[in-house]
Amino acid sequence: MENVTSRDVMRINTKRKISTKQLVVMAMLAAISIVFVTVIHFPLFPAAPFLEYDPADIPILIGTFIYGPVAGFILTVVVSLIQGTTVSAGSGIIGIIMHIIATGSCTLIAGTIYFKHKTRKSAVVALAVGAFTMTLAMVMMNLILTPLFMGAPMSVVLQMMVPIIIPFNLLKSGINCVVTFALYKSISHIIKKEN
Repeated sequence: MENVTSRDVMRINTKRKISTKQLVVMAMLAAISIVFVTVIHFPLFPAAPFLEYDPADIPILIGTFIYGPVAGFILTVVVSLIQGTTVSAGSGIIGIIMHIIATGSCTLIAGTIYFKHKTRKSAVVALAVGAFTMTLAMVMMNLILTPLFMGAPMSVVLQMMVPIIIPFNLLKSGINCVVTFALYKSISHIIKKEN
């Protein structure tokens, strides 16, 4: 068995501390996300009042840019489960699945693009592709799950797709991505300074 030096122990302890700090920051971002969806939510289209905007994805995207796509996806799953069993319990398991797939696809794509080149230009591209990916995911999820959730035929969902569902998801994801871009650098500096 190899001899473990005090330097090795310090290195292991340092890694644990960083991991603990990351978990604390991620828990804080998850909590902020839940507060956001609880306090700020309103319909963007009067014709579809059940489609509400909320800024809950902003802390998740910030966490994605700080810690990477896997961390962002984990944040998405945690927030989706908490949100889907508390403040958005009315949407049930369907709401949880839709949130995980929509926001999860955005965090994985945007986080992967940004982590390859951490520049402002890369952040813009990552968020733009992420917003488009999220919208595409929501189109697919609406086609599959909304008829089950609303108890409506597919034809009703298809009629809502172009005038309401696609614009809503583009607008919601676009707003959240723009705000993320505006806030990310200052928040990441604060978190890194604390670390």
